[in-house]
Amino acid sequence: MNHHTLRPVPALVLCALLWSTGGFLIKLVDWNPLAIAGVRSLIGAVTICAVLRRFPSFYVRQKSGAVDREATFNLWAGAVCYALTLLLFVAATKMTTAANAVLLQYTNPVWVILFGPILLNEKNRKSDYLAVAGVMAGMLLFFSGGLSGGSFLGNMLAVLSGITDGFMSMFMRRQKNGHPEDSFTLSHFITLAVSLPFWFVSPHLSAQSVLCLFLLGIFQIGIPSILYAMGISRVRALSAGLISMLEPLMNPVWVLLAVHEVPSGTTIAGGMIILGSIVLRAAVQGKSVE
Repeated sequence: MNHHTLRPVPALVLCALLWSTGGFLIKLVDWNPLAIAGVRSLIGAVTICAVLRRFPSFYVRQKSGAVDREATFNLWAGAVCYALTLLLFVAATKMTTAANAVLLQYTNPVWVILFGPILLNEKNRKSDYLAVAGVMAGMLLFFSGGLSGGSFLGNMLAVLSGITDGFMSMFMRRQKNGHPEDSFTLSHFITLAVSLPFWFVSPHLSAQSVLCLFLLGIFQIGIPSILYAMGISRVRALSAGLISMLEPLMNPVWVLLAVHEVPSGTTIAGGMIILGSIVLRAAVQGKSVE
């Protein structure tokens, strides 16, 4: 698949929409969380290789043929950060509420704000800081009752997943002239390897669980990995993070469609603040978030 098949912003929007099905589907799988992460990654890796029609590169070479150490480091740093994100998020979703897991993971723009200028040499603008502040305020309102539930350990794992997710986006962005999709594929192999011992201590899978695992692997993690790679190559890491805020925004929509749970007024208000912050940032900067 060519990186220019879709424009970057639509690719990231579609990625976020597909990612948003994760919390709901993970809850439907009655299995060990690390085993879920591993099987999801196995199916996701197969999906990526099938769509791209190639296996990932394990290192990057310069035009001269020598191994490019910096580019190879970025390749593996992105893979390790995303593998940690996958493992931490699935565990957090099982140990705390889905709302908590998503909310706390999406503190990732804070880390991009702090470390992006160092790792990416991409200067933050005043509108970036205002947008992140608005998004965080909207998310707190959006999930105003969520953090009272769930376990402390689950919430802490979700916080850690936000940190690793932020660094993942920065190391993916550092590969803007390369193939960041290879980092995603390698991350799925890493996740699979870590999860293998947990496959054999988990209960028997029901038909529903098997179906949900395939949906997670193909549509929630496999195809979105390719879409994110398309987008992150051509937008700033912070822009990608803000667009991805559509993921926590859409989670209650899937719940509404599946179990007819009507969102509260504060949830709707928080969602409007999130969308408004992203749109206002684009308007203030006088161009699209690309």
